[in-house]
Amino acid sequence: MDELTFAAPCLFGIEGVAADELRRLGFANVAAADGRVTFSGSIETLAAANIRSRYTERILLELARFPATTFTQLFDGVKAAPWERFLPRDAAFPVDGYSVHSKLASVPDCQKIIKKAVVTALQQKHGVEWFPETGATYKIRFSILRDEVSVGLDTSGEGLHKRGYREIGNAAPLKETLGCAMVDLARYRGRDPFLDPFCGSGTIAIEAALKAINRAPGISRTFAAEKWAFIPEKVWKDARDAARDDEWHTPPGALDIEARDIDPACVELARSNARKAGVADHIRFSVADACEPCGFDGVIVTNPPYGERLGDQLQARTLYAAFGKAVNPRARLYVISSDAEFERSFGRRAAKKRKLYNGMIKCNLYMYF
Repeated sequence: MDELTFAAPCLFGIEGVAADELRRLGFANVAAADGRVTFSGSIETLAAANIRSRYTERILLELARFPATTFTQLFDGVKAAPWERFLPRDAAFPVDGYSVHSKLASVPDCQKIIKKAVVTALQQKHGVEWFPETGATYKIRFSILRDEVSVGLDTSGEGLHKRGYREIGNAAPLKETLGCAMVDLARYRGRDPFLDPFCGSGTIAIEAALKAINRAPGISRTFAAEKWAFIPEKVWKDARDAARDDEWHTPPGALDIEARDIDPACVELARSNARKAGVADHIRFSVADACEPCGFDGVIVTNPPYGERLGDQLQARTLYAAFGKAVNPRARLYVISSDAEFERSFGRRAAKKRKLYNGMIKCNLYMYF
């Protein structure tokens, strides 16, 4: 099969982190743009990207990219893509996507036009009038950004942030992909003491442990493209075997990772999630108040409660002030917050700030070196 083009959406603010990872994995033509990374490769690349990518939200097999300001241009551009190479006659192919800052602003209308274009293309190639759509799902995803259309197949199915270990979240969950990106931005490599004093459901500590032992985040889950006819089962087996071979077999207790929370229920939930992720032996869990003085001087990466999300900004700022007094100034601290007044409440100006998004909430990662 010829070289394939892929697009990997990611949270805004972590495009560079995601691109660096894909380059380290050996993928070709990696380029970062707003909210996505593109690269190229083979069906083996497709499988490896799904299993190993820590920061992207899904892996799309991009079949067409073109400008469009009218429905006729949209129809013609989609129809010209090589759908017959990938979709068998019984394929189910629902359409989903979004449009931002574009003349073609109606998503439902774009969905209908794209569906019609794909059906027309397949009718001409397969010589049939009707498609039962009773087979495997080949979900078509499109994006239209500033009148530039990208359309292709979603190889992942559920978002890649769903590693499989977190079935239940706490009141203010952090996406696994964002938690992992924060760990990366803190330059944690498994050698320093590591602490999350507001651990919640345990995402940050779990992602730190997975990264420290080099365990592929998607090693234990399945993907939509595993049911696709043009990808042999052996491709997925080989990709998983290679990922397992690259894991560092770290003995229990070798990593110095702590997860604390003032709520015992959160601590128990975090411990349960760590067991599901297979890293409970690498993390120490405890009930503790982050606002009590602490001599910890390693790497702290944390997501304290946002007033915006939990309904009480004044209470959150009081918490930030108490935490600022309690934390050891020698620690390397990385804390995410949506509050523009965080530094004032915390009592110290950050050495560096980085804009990130937790879902649709605009945040800053405040870095204290």
